[in-house]
Order: sequence, then structure tokens, then C-alpha cells
Amino acid sequence: MRTQRKQHMKRGMRGRGRRNIEPPEVTREELGAWFAGNLPDDWFVEPASVVFDRDEILVTGQLAMPKVAEGDDQAIAAHARIAAFREETREQRMAIADRAQGLYLRHVSWAVTCGDKHAAFTTANVPVMTRLGMEDRAVLDTLIDAGLARSRSEALAWCVRLVAENEADWIGKLREAMTDLEELRRRGPDSSN
Repeated sequence: MRTQRKQHMKRGMRGRGRRNIEPPEVTREELGAWFAGNLPDDWFVEPASVVFDRDEILVTGQLAMPKVAEGDDQAIAAHARIAAFREETREQRMAIADRAQGLYLRHVSWAVTCGDKHAAFTTANVPVMTRLGMEDRAVLDTLIDAGLARSRSEALAWCVRLVAENEADWIGKLREAMTDLEELRRRGPDSSN
């Protein structure tokens, strides 16, 4: 496996196309601990949130809200804090991302929140190939014709976000059930039953 990772690192993260090497299995706890050990303690006011899928790791940190005088615009202060963080930490974030990408074979993306402001940067947009029937394509084309999307891929992303927002409870239950199923698969059949 180590040789495969080195070959992958030589090729770089871009232009993978069809993936020859599957990313290693990893848990959220493992990634959270890895990033906790690699992120400077003074970057965020609480431990960074780490979520991932088979293509991307997203690290989100909470920045301290700037102290502003009464009457000053807090939104402007939050935006300025986010912009300063992004610029000042760029080289370190890139170095941390390179190490993580070499280990976990996933693109590393960054996001921060400051007050009620949120900014994501260096996020991955991963193409997904799918075959759709005429009726499904007609739905996407309707969204394009209505001006809600510029392309079928954007319309499909819009549909996915809409389902995620409107069916969040159901999707959460589905993910929980999948986690339970994965645990059962991992343990295997119990010989006492």
C-alpha cells in the first residue's frame, strides 16, 4: 500500500480520472485526531470539524469574533477576519493539506466560520457520471429553462441540495442505519446465534 501511495503522490491529486487506487478506509475520529495534531492550537476557538467522503476531506474551523466598538458593523469585521485568516495561513494550510492528501488520498478543503459568517475555500467539485432517462432529463431541462440552473450538472446539484434540505431527518436515519449495518458486517456472523 505504501508504494501505491507514493506513486499516487508523484502523479498528484489532479486529473485522476478513473481512480486506480482507492482511498484507505478511515474514521471521522481518526481524521479529527490527525488534524488536531497538525493544526496550530491558536487557529480556531474550538476543535475543527472534519467531515469527509471518498473524494474530499473538509476541515472547518471557528474563528474568534473580532471585538468591535458599539455601532460598528460586525459583518464587515467577520469578513475581514476570514480574509486575513485565509491569507495569513495559506502556506501552512497547503502544507497540512499535502501531508493529509498523501496519507488519505483525498482532496483537502478548508472552511471557516466567524460569528454568523461562513466561507469555504479550496473546495472540491467532483464530477459524477450518471445515466438519466428522458423524464429525468426533462426535469433538469425545466430547471435550466426556468433560470434556476445553467446546466444539467448544476440542475442536478440543485436537486440534491433540495432533497438534503427537505429530507434531512430521513437521510440522517438512513446514514445511521448504514453505520449500524457496516458495524454488523465488520463484526461478522456471531457463532453463538
